[in-house]
Amino acid sequence: MKNSKNNRNLSSQRKIGPAEKNLIQRYLIWCYKTTKEELDRIDRKFTQLMVDEYILKRIAKAQVEPQIKSSYQGLIDDFKEYMKKKEGDFKQSKFRDAILGLPHPNYVYLSNRLSAIEEAIGFFLGKKKIQLIQSLYEEEMTTRILQAKEH
Repeated sequence: MKNSKNNRNLSSQRKIGPAEKNLIQRYLIWCYKTTKEELDRIDRKFTQLMVDEYILKRIAKAQVEPQIKSSYQGLIDDFKEYMKKKEGDFKQSKFRDAILGLPHPNYVYLSNRLSAIEEAIGFFLGKKKIQLIQSLYEEEMTTRILQAKEH
């Protein structure tokens, strides 16, 4: 117990120098990025489903030429299957038991880890840095999407 109390007081008892602060900042940015990416891999399936449902409604009621109606409907059916698979992947990743709504332990861990990392950013770097790091992350993810090449 004595060690954990000493460890807790370590950061509050001594001043952190600029070099250490830079190392802490880089580490926290790395922690934020890697944890947020893992959490996003799960959560994005859910948000994508919301968008996919919207798109499906629009394309399903769109007027198409009678000559292509059958082929067009096949594409819509393929899209529905794609959505169904995505929903299954989402439920399997986020829930241990989707029917009961029991979350998957890994999802809970990642959510709690991200919250703890954000608190650590506030503690070591200041509360304003939380928003800055979140913004940098969103910019990076958007840049990756826009710069991705077709395979």
